[in-house]
Amino acid sequence: MVFNFFKKEKEELQIYAPINGEIISIEEVPDPVFNQKMMGEGVAVIPTEGSICSPVDGTILQVAPTKHAVGILAKDGSEILIHIGLETVALKGEGFQVAVTTGDKVSKGQRLIDVDWEYIKLHAKSIITPIVITNSSHGDKQYIVTKEKEGIQGETVIITSSET
Repeated sequence: MVFNFFKKEKEELQIYAPINGEIISIEEVPDPVFNQKMMGEGVAVIPTEGSICSPVDGTILQVAPTKHAVGILAKDGSEILIHIGLETVALKGEGFQVAVTTGDKVSKGQRLIDVDWEYIKLHAKSIITPIVITNSSHGDKQYIVTKEKEGIQGETVIITSSET
């Protein structure tokens, strides 16, 4: 009889919808940086309302100076980028109110960025919000994207990560 007392349990990470909205595949995002997965594996949400909240427990890696994106380091080492809208860097921070700073510890569901969706709709290419694992091509993790079509902030799992 063999005992596996020291065998490490495979770690799984669930990444939740950071906002309410329609879930679409990353390939449907009308931007080659995202739809060709240049930034990494992921999914996108077409937001209906609300603030961007943390999809995991983790640490804020970076908040873009133009406030349109936030990076989070999850406990399993996954680096999650939430990019609010497309071509929103050109807004120079208008329409965004950031509630966190680099180095902050965050919990799933914690408010990260308030967004003026009407302003974004009027002044940016799109409100489609990609959620991407920027280090998905490194390491020994497999990322499985949801088949769900509607995301509820903090409730709908949009990506599951597990060790291979």
